[in-house]
Amino acid sequence: MNNKTEETFFHRISSKFSKIFYLIKKSVYFAWHRHHFLIPPSAMKKYIKSFFVVLKRGNNFSNLYTSQSAYLKWIQDNSAEIKYKKFQYNPLMSFIIPVYNAPAKLLKECLESLLNQSYKNFEICLCDDCSNLPETIETLKEYEKNSQIHIVYRKKNGMISKASNDAAKIAKGEFLVLVDNDDTIEKDALYYFVEALNKNPQIDLIYSDEDKLDYDGNRMEPHFKPDYSPDTFKCFNYICHLTAIRRTIFEKVGGFRSEYDGSQDYDLFLRIEDLTTNFYHVPQVLYHWRQTKTSTAGYLGNKSYAYIAGKKALEDTFKRRKIKAEVYDNPKVSTYLVSYKHNNPKVSIIIPMRDKASLTKVCLDSLYNKMNYQNFEIIIADNGSIEEETKKMFVFYQEKYDNFIVKRLDCEFNYSYLNNEAAKEASGDYLLFLNNDTEVLNPDFLSEMVGYASQEHVGCVGIKLLYGDNKVQHAGVVLGFGGVAGHIYVPYSHNDVGLFGRLAMPYNYTAVTAACLLISKRKFNLVGGFDEKLKVALNDVDLCLKVLDKGYYNVCLSNIEMYHYESKSRGYEVTKEKQERFTKEADYMIKKWKNKLDEDKYFSKNNF
Repeated sequence: MNNKTEETFFHRISSKFSKIFYLIKKSVYFAWHRHHFLIPPSAMKKYIKSFFVVLKRGNNFSNLYTSQSAYLKWIQDNSAEIKYKKFQYNPLMSFIIPVYNAPAKLLKECLESLLNQSYKNFEICLCDDCSNLPETIETLKEYEKNSQIHIVYRKKNGMISKASNDAAKIAKGEFLVLVDNDDTIEKDALYYFVEALNKNPQIDLIYSDEDKLDYDGNRMEPHFKPDYSPDTFKCFNYICHLTAIRRTIFEKVGGFRSEYDGSQDYDLFLRIEDLTTNFYHVPQVLYHWRQTKTSTAGYLGNKSYAYIAGKKALEDTFKRRKIKAEVYDNPKVSTYLVSYKHNNPKVSIIIPMRDKASLTKVCLDSLYNKMNYQNFEIIIADNGSIEEETKKMFVFYQEKYDNFIVKRLDCEFNYSYLNNEAAKEASGDYLLFLNNDTEVLNPDFLSEMVGYASQEHVGCVGIKLLYGDNKVQHAGVVLGFGGVAGHIYVPYSHNDVGLFGRLAMPYNYTAVTAACLLISKRKFNLVGGFDEKLKVALNDVDLCLKVLDKGYYNVCLSNIEMYHYESKSRGYEVTKEKQERFTKEADYMIKKWKNKLDEDKYFSKNNF
């Protein structure tokens, strides 16, 4: 879908709480639910920093997106002069611009932003698509005098794909840089791109963060993007602008295709993804997308054909790759949802527990009675239950179901050890690690999770978890959020769509919680399972980081929900012993992963 940030993506959390009240509420939440009133010394600096960011930013992650004044202040605070360095590699960069009846003022602003680049080895290749607006033609003739500008004129209107291809044909650069004829870019845009290429000459596609220009030319609504996220990308074209593509790759895939006009960029990027995933994200707002009354930057409904073309491009991609998948409309936001088909492989559902039979029974009954998936076994990792009610529950389910197994593990509580031992007994091809304080809401949850986990590039799969009051408990884990790592969007309403649809669609995240985590047994064994030195905390984050290290991607399916009555079976970390253990485990994580915890590739620090 080649559409700009849509208004349907607007974060709808109200601002009814003051910043101070929110700060107190958020701080108490993280101290209690994530850190249990104790932050390890090595993480304290990060925590304090995020604490004051919350105070400064306000009461939701989209503050910079919904508040233009806040964003303009952010721009001022984050602007700095670059100390330019000489590059060994100075590729020719070719701007590709299709032009059709662009107002002279906007076209000039666009071209001047290109000519003003700090990196000088570039050319501007324009194709006029048979414009009939005199000021457009006059402006092109005026700029044609510049030796860096090359223009081709079509005799017949061919629409954006044909015009873009014609502009690309006259380009001589190693990379093609895509720009619309009424947008502008930052003066250091090419500098940042070439800097990335000097660090890694193998990059085939580069993209940056972006924002919009309102009707008066003021900057607004930034999109701070993740690094390459293949599953997010199958839901919408988050890559968009500014994008540079290696010309040989562009030519190899055949350029743009007219039948996908409106989402021609999305179709192009998907076909490039067939050949290479050497995509690189420059985390700088380098592109300014102009909002006009007829553009998708103003409202997606202006070009509903773009949405349809994007869906067609995605469906074509799965057919081309021989992947069995259904693409359907997201009912909450203007994105796509993908359901992968599979052969119902066996899933071993591993549930650690100690007594609390009534709580576990809710979980078990929801699995047996609400879940549509049939090929599964349940393995209870019983950590020394002593209550008679628990024993009776075990007997009841063992007599009623032949796929119910109890593995007795009499030892001190060690979440990692319990799950690892149960996994050794599992006969399934996939392992679902599930807390006993959960309850099924979506009957198809496991089938959808298996669909994603069965994709070769996917490692760990999670879903959105809700507290009993329908507030978000989990929708992805972000490094550095509230300390070492934290659950994002807590405790938002389950109806909230989140920033850029994050609470209503699959997104790649660094980690998902093991309260409901699915992974193939092969990949679980490949990374050595859970680290048993992490007895209680952060073991799921560690597992996900190990999976990432092997080249896989983790994904949270936030369009699918389940209840998680968090910590009801174990209680919170309120004793001195538990606090000390948590501190030890957090410090162990910091030492183990070192600088890998400093920056999250899948959730920009500018979003919180």
